[in-house]
Amino acid sequence: MISHSGPIAGIATYGEWVATAGYDNRLILWSTSNQKAVAMGMHDHLVNSCAFSHDGQYLISASSDYSARIWSVPSMRLLTVLADHQDDVDMAAFSPNDQLVATCALDRVVRIYDRHGVCLQEFKGHTGNVLALAWTADGKKVISTSVDGTIRRWSIEEGTELSRTDLQVRTDSLEISSSGVVYAGDDLGRIAIIKNGKTHFHSAHQAGIKKVVLDEGKSQLICLSYDGWMSIWDIATETPVEISRSQLPECIWARSAAVAGDGSIVAGTFGATYATYDLAKNAWDIADVHAGNAINAVHTTKGHVYTIGDAGELRQDGQLVQSMGSLCNFIVSCGEQIYTGGQLGELFNALTAEVLYKHHSPLNCAAAYTDDGKPYLVLGTYTGELLVFEIKKNHVALIQTLKAFENAVKGISIAQGQIFSVCANTRIAWHDLKTFEQLRFKNCAHEKIVNDCCMIDDDHFATISRDKTLKIWNGSGHESFESPHPNSIKCISISADRRQLASGSYGGTVAVFNLDERRWTQFERPTMAGISDITWDTKQQSFIAASYDGNLYPIHGN
Repeated sequence: MISHSGPIAGIATYGEWVATAGYDNRLILWSTSNQKAVAMGMHDHLVNSCAFSHDGQYLISASSDYSARIWSVPSMRLLTVLADHQDDVDMAAFSPNDQLVATCALDRVVRIYDRHGVCLQEFKGHTGNVLALAWTADGKKVISTSVDGTIRRWSIEEGTELSRTDLQVRTDSLEISSSGVVYAGDDLGRIAIIKNGKTHFHSAHQAGIKKVVLDEGKSQLICLSYDGWMSIWDIATETPVEISRSQLPECIWARSAAVAGDGSIVAGTFGATYATYDLAKNAWDIADVHAGNAINAVHTTKGHVYTIGDAGELRQDGQLVQSMGSLCNFIVSCGEQIYTGGQLGELFNALTAEVLYKHHSPLNCAAAYTDDGKPYLVLGTYTGELLVFEIKKNHVALIQTLKAFENAVKGISIAQGQIFSVCANTRIAWHDLKTFEQLRFKNCAHEKIVNDCCMIDDDHFATISRDKTLKIWNGSGHESFESPHPNSIKCISISADRRQLASGSYGGTVAVFNLDERRWTQFERPTMAGISDITWDTKQQSFIAASYDGNLYPIHGN
């Protein structure tokens, strides 16, 4: 049976069809009559989004394999590969007459193709990753949004940038009406409405809006947010009026949604298939959604190996110990306890599944430390906070909230007297462990998203990035080392003797760096799926790489 084994990042609808784009490299076509898969296409890497042509005869997909691909419907026969981008392609869309295709990517370029895959134009100007785009109704312009906080309008006829609107905050999703009104959702949870050159913001959510869907026939805008809610707005008037608000089930990923032919809303999930929302019943149908076996974090302590992932199942040495019931991003031990958390913003006692704290956005990463004999825990959030907890006997006490960044915290490491953290917007920071004051920061620490960090010693930290480089930071500067990874580096760890660093990529590769020799000494690809996390196993005297395919791979180093 055809289904997804990883998160569904993109979804599209046309008539009786639903298409889903997955992090398992699969593009699946489903029939809405029975929610059964009828055909499938494959990319060489994560599929980030998909869209139907306006006549429903074709489907286009955008992938982290640096390509967009056009498929026939319903056979899912591959027709054309659009392969000029130099980084992950995040979105692709047909023009209103279906004769052209627009694509945008993390190489910060918007490209226009004909249906045969010939690149006709390149629009450059964005200074950050380009995340989403849309065509104007006349097919003469494309609008795009980026991590740089701008929405730009590009002329197909003139091949130039016509105008830009600076929202000054990351905006992941946008739509444009037939009359030219732009609706966008930003990382502050606001709906930005751009009309006649003027921008109006309307507060809608407590965390970033990851997807907006325009249902122009009903004059409605649908917003999905990382605060765990979906809101529906009447946009017939100048100021949006909220119609309804629904809490998202734990299995839904707020990154993707679409309106189906019967008026229901379909959304991507962390499971095998998509979810459906019945507006009349105000209810979600998630009956056939089962979380995949992807591992998001691996941790070793007291001779045991712990893992957790999309299903929120804590496993010790491969055996199920406890279930959190929702996707988790990290595992950390502190004192006698083990903690985890993730998509719902909930911090769990991982051994009991007790919710200890609830934040308004997802929890991405964590680190533990001891100060004056007392155990502490630091969490990094999607909305840029560092949350510091003192570990009590039966609970945790939040003692400090640091607004360290404007974007997601991707990694935390603790050294003597310092909290070192890295952000998706390429910024890194050092904070004092006792006063929590910021000691130093560095903007543009990498050219692209910084994904993780680790401590080397009391004075040195290592960072890795989408730019495929390793950097080693000290008090006065840094060293930079180009890696052998062909794809974005996701994670990093250090051996117990502090002499080797191991890094894993979204492309399934692992590379080991010798700190004494200052060179890469090992490179291998244990899996076709991405490496999600990596850690040192003292018992086996080797690194362990966790993968989105649900497996662990020993990396023995040199």
